[in-house]
Amino acid sequence: MISITFDWTWWVILVFVVDLVVRITAIIVVPRNRRPTAAMAWLLAIYFIPLVGVFLFLLIGNPRLPRKRRKKQEQINGYIRDTSAGLDFGTLRPDAPEWFTALVTLNRNLGALPLAGDNDAHLISDYQTSLDTMADAIRKAERYVHVEFYILQSDDATDNFFRALEEAAARGVVVRVLMDHWANRGKPFYKKTNKRLDAMGAHWHLMLPVLPFKGKYQRPDLRNHRKLLVVDGREAFMGSQNVTDSTYNLPKNIRRGLHWVDLMVRIEGPIVASINAVFLSDWFSETDEVLTDEIDLFDVKSGPGDLDAQIIPSGPGFEFQNNLKLFAGLLYAAQTKIIIVSPYFVPDEALLLAITTACQRGIHVELFVSEEGDQALVYHAQRSYYEALLRAGVRIFMYQRPYILHSKSMTIDDEVAIIGSSNMDMRSFGLNLEISMLVRGGEFIDQMRAVEQQYRGLSRELTLDEWKEQPLRSTVLDNLARLTSALQ
Repeated sequence: MISITFDWTWWVILVFVVDLVVRITAIIVVPRNRRPTAAMAWLLAIYFIPLVGVFLFLLIGNPRLPRKRRKKQEQINGYIRDTSAGLDFGTLRPDAPEWFTALVTLNRNLGALPLAGDNDAHLISDYQTSLDTMADAIRKAERYVHVEFYILQSDDATDNFFRALEEAAARGVVVRVLMDHWANRGKPFYKKTNKRLDAMGAHWHLMLPVLPFKGKYQRPDLRNHRKLLVVDGREAFMGSQNVTDSTYNLPKNIRRGLHWVDLMVRIEGPIVASINAVFLSDWFSETDEVLTDEIDLFDVKSGPGDLDAQIIPSGPGFEFQNNLKLFAGLLYAAQTKIIIVSPYFVPDEALLLAITTACQRGIHVELFVSEEGDQALVYHAQRSYYEALLRAGVRIFMYQRPYILHSKSMTIDDEVAIIGSSNMDMRSFGLNLEISMLVRGGEFIDQMRAVEQQYRGLSRELTLDEWKEQPLRSTVLDNLARLTSALQ
């Protein structure tokens, strides 16, 4: 009988060589064109858990859209930029601060739409009222309705919204609908919603579909997080709210009694064309259909108001993190007061430095977050910044459970605000397609102040003394989550 001996030495050498090659390759590949914090987080993951780290990096390590989609985005951006360059977008308010004009220019250079004057904007802070107001607008539609929401569900709370779409489609209005694939797939009422859209004759498509067997694939956690509605190019809505019940119909939320609190804005005036342009660009990205021949995008009309506004689309389709740069610019421009509302607040170094520096400049800074978290990793990563913020002088207000404060806004002094779908976290800066609106006008700030006061009355203030009493286990969880937040 022949005896076969197995020499483990060669296997050990092979494993050592492969491990060394992986580590050297990671040092070369990972840091390239990546923020130092993100690069360090990826390198730590690859070094300490090589198999898992390499797999995750290959799966979600590239924060960019596929080349074909980026080309589409560049095409539509170029069309919008060239078409809108010489158009009159209403009369702008006089005496704009130099810093505001500079920020508008920054936004424009990084892919935003033109600044438009003569706009009217009204905030809607009640969840069901927002859904019903959008339904009322849809019922007035004569030509088309453009619906684009991260989450879109036909349920009891949204039934009026869907009935309005059905009525519009029945009288010949073109109904176009976009919803994010990853956010909706497998969720309650997903199939019911799709069947209802089919039955009414809506033209609908999934955004950023992850369907590899159908030739549609990109990094699975790239998502279109925008929320907007355009009716006939004359009226629009945008903000933080999805079209779904305030519990999102998820059993875990219902068990915990969680309800989402959101903020939408109804808009009239030339800026509606810019919101419509964002929809048309996303429609083109998903369908290859160019609707600009059928829709005169920049046939703009003055609204009943006097607000200056600019729409800033952002996300992996743009070369730079333009929403991050805008937020940082606003923070440095503030002279007296900054109020931030962000359910998921995980800033990068630049944003954290801007906020703490504002406090050191004597600026009054408030941050509104939720006391309760719905996403464990983000919740703990967010908490890891509280001590630095409190020590700098930021007043942190925690919207009391069981409500999740989901609104996203920032007001600067008494003249400028920003509202939209973008959180102040690294996901919104680099991975999500977002839409934000920059607004200049005291009358709009007055509305924002009323909402902020409403939130303040339903929140409790977190103090540094209270925070120092946090147990060690919470600190450990917070710090670990902070490290994972940089993995992009």
